[in-house]
Amino acid sequence: MTIQPVRLFGDPILRARAAEVETFDREVRQLVTDLTDTMYESGGVGIAAPQIGVGLRVFVYDTGDAQGHLINPVFEVEGEQTQTGPEGCLSIPGVRHDVTRPLTVQVSGVDMDGNPVRFRAEGLLARCVQHETDHLDGVLFLQRLEPDLRKDAMRTLRESAWFTRGITVLAASEIGNRRAPSAAQERSR
Repeated sequence: MTIQPVRLFGDPILRARAAEVETFDREVRQLVTDLTDTMYESGGVGIAAPQIGVGLRVFVYDTGDAQGHLINPVFEVEGEQTQTGPEGCLSIPGVRHDVTRPLTVQVSGVDMDGNPVRFRAEGLLARCVQHETDHLDGVLFLQRLEPDLRKDAMRTLRESAWFTRGITVLAASEIGNRRAPSAAQERSR
């Protein structure tokens, strides 16, 4: 288990587009493990590689109903229904606001061995896939907020202890409520 520090708002890697993974080797498998361990230690539902300082298109997730990882993800919106619900971000601790996103997406990518992955996601899983893919494109959830909510979120961010002290990296254990790995994650270790 290797828990990595989480990069915070203001770190340039969070605003850059991550590179496609082209080689599926031990380093990519270790990255998936590090992301998974860091996600659980931080209490997150998902985390993308740039959030631990790695500029590659990889993220992991565990929504309670679904868990896994995705490399080089792409999604297509299915239908016109949207969902509005609370989002937060491990890289922006203490800031949480409602974001409107498509309800259902078709997701594709590959796993850590380079095997194709395709699934339909809706609800929380769809929200997670979109949020983490945004990270891989250098987009933070703050950019998805309505203007009034964005102002409120930025005010909250500017008043946060970590931001006012100029901290750009936090230990995963300092970010949120830690949650135990799911049974499926425990079996895969």
